[in-house]
Amino acid sequence: MLSRFPASFSSPAELERLQLAGLQWTVAHAWNNSPFYREHLGKAGVTPGEIHSLADLQRLPFITADDLQAGYPFPLQAAPEAELVRIHSSSGTTGKRKILCYTRKDLDDWAEMFCRCYELAGVTREDRVQICVGYGLWTAGAGFQLGCERYGAMAVPVGPGNLDLQTTFLVDLQSTVVCCTASMGLLLAEEVQRRGLRDRIAVRKVILGAERSSEAMLAKIRDLLGAESVHDITGLTEVYGPGAGLSCGCNGAIHYWADYFILEIIDPDTLQPVAPGEVGEMVFTTLRKEGAPLIRYRSRDLTRLLPGDCPCGCGLPRHDRILGRSDDVVIFRGVNIYPGQIDEVLSQLEGFGSEFQVVLDHRSDGRDHMTVRVERGEDVSPSRDEQLGKSIVLAIKRNLMVTCEVEVLPYGELPRSERKTRRMFDNRRF
Repeated sequence: MLSRFPASFSSPAELERLQLAGLQWTVAHAWNNSPFYREHLGKAGVTPGEIHSLADLQRLPFITADDLQAGYPFPLQAAPEAELVRIHSSSGTTGKRKILCYTRKDLDDWAEMFCRCYELAGVTREDRVQICVGYGLWTAGAGFQLGCERYGAMAVPVGPGNLDLQTTFLVDLQSTVVCCTASMGLLLAEEVQRRGLRDRIAVRKVILGAERSSEAMLAKIRDLLGAESVHDITGLTEVYGPGAGLSCGCNGAIHYWADYFILEIIDPDTLQPVAPGEVGEMVFTTLRKEGAPLIRYRSRDLTRLLPGDCPCGCGLPRHDRILGRSDDVVIFRGVNIYPGQIDEVLSQLEGFGSEFQVVLDHRSDGRDHMTVRVERGEDVSPSRDEQLGKSIVLAIKRNLMVTCEVEVLPYGELPRSERKTRRMFDNRRF
């Protein structure tokens, strides 16, 4: 399936040997070059010479975002200053950003991973790739452009927002690939529709990242832009950036690059591995990263591994779409709920738009209440609101075992954003 940027293994046994060699190198590299990791591993009683099999990964301690922020500005640095050529950063929850540093090899590896994404999406060297994500400290813009130029397609680095410029370039430059957040993709698609431009643009592919996207949102973006396919791209700043995997179009499955990092799925409460097919937290261990290697980094993102072969023919392993974050889970009447679960339920129903909000309140009757606010479909009559509301109440009760109220709104009523869209609002006070 991947011809120009193939995987570095051809069988499960070869992948295991490659991952073990990468794990041994990473632990030794971190131990020898990072004061943080030497202390961290030392406290756990593990030294590089004790890593003999992939099962020994379980002996290594986890690291979290708190470790990155506590060691600000370069907590995981494991390469000499003279070999560092770039930094990127993601926002911090306590005022301090998480800063990651990169060597030249790190950037080259990141570009190769990104090229796999473009190739799997069906991008060609003749394509014009309009990049509609943020540049600067955020990894997105730099990553999409780095990979595009390495791949050999034409980069059109517009950046986020500015719908007038975005639509002008779609028409004038005939951009064939659009890269953006899911929220920006919906905003842009609706603007193309509003201006009546669909027959004047040439978009073939849309690559979305940075946030979960529902089937309804993907379908809306694809239809309004006239694209052949829409793909989810994964990644986080700590693991290079976007480009760690891509959905191939078969049931939302995302192929990830297991020859560059090990992906574990664990129970966020017990910290034990979950079985393939069960939802858990994604934990990353890099196999080649020099500047800021990761050893069992808890991402807080939730998904599940998908066993078996993919119908698309790509032999790289798969995980499901990102279903939410373990730290975004809310407890409602004793049930753990995250936005992705509501999204999945709504995606199975007809008559709705792609946007929704979940509002939790504690009312004067002494009970918690959940209100799901949804948009009716663009061509759906308001006369169906009562029926649509009942269908959501029943579906959420059946799937999540909780009772909610529903507010059906006109299409376009809920806010759109060029960045990530907030969908869960917990107004309760504990």
